[in-house]
Amino acid sequence: MKRIIIHHSATEDGKTFSWRAIRDYHTKVNGWMDVGYHAGVELVGDQYECIYGRPTTLRGAHTAGANHESLGFCFVGNYDKVLPSPDMLAVAARRVLAVWVVQFNIKLDNIHAHRDYSNKSCPGKLFDMSDLRSMVEAALS
Repeated sequence: MKRIIIHHSATEDGKTFSWRAIRDYHTKVNGWMDVGYHAGVELVGDQYECIYGRPTTLRGAHTAGANHESLGFCFVGNYDKVLPSPDMLAVAARRVLAVWVVQFNIKLDNIHAHRDYSNKSCPGKLFDMSDLRSMVEAALS
C-alpha cells in the first residue's frame, strides 16, 4: 500500500454504534462484499472506538481509481457541518493510522483526503488534514 485515504460518513455521529449501518449500506445497497473501508472511528457511548472493516490484505472500495494502492479510513460524522473532535483524531492516529504508517512504510504526506481524488468535500470542509498528519506524527514518537 502506498497511501491512506481519509473519509467521513457524512452522517451524524451519535453515541450509538453506526458502523453496522455503514456496512449494511455498502453490502445491501451497493452490493459490495463488505464495508468499503479498512477501518474507521466513531463515538460509542462516551469514548471513541476504532472499528476494522475489510482486512488490509483485501482491496478496499472507497476511492475510485485508487483502491488498488490505498487503505481507506472513515471518520464517522459530518465534517462539512462540525469540526472533528481532537480526541477522535488522536484515537484514530494512535490506534490505527500510525500503525499503518509503520506497517506499510507510508509517508505522512501520503495520507490524503478523499477530496484529492474526487469532486467531493470528503472528509469534510472543516476537516484539517494537516492536523491529522501532525497527530499521526506525534503518535509515532
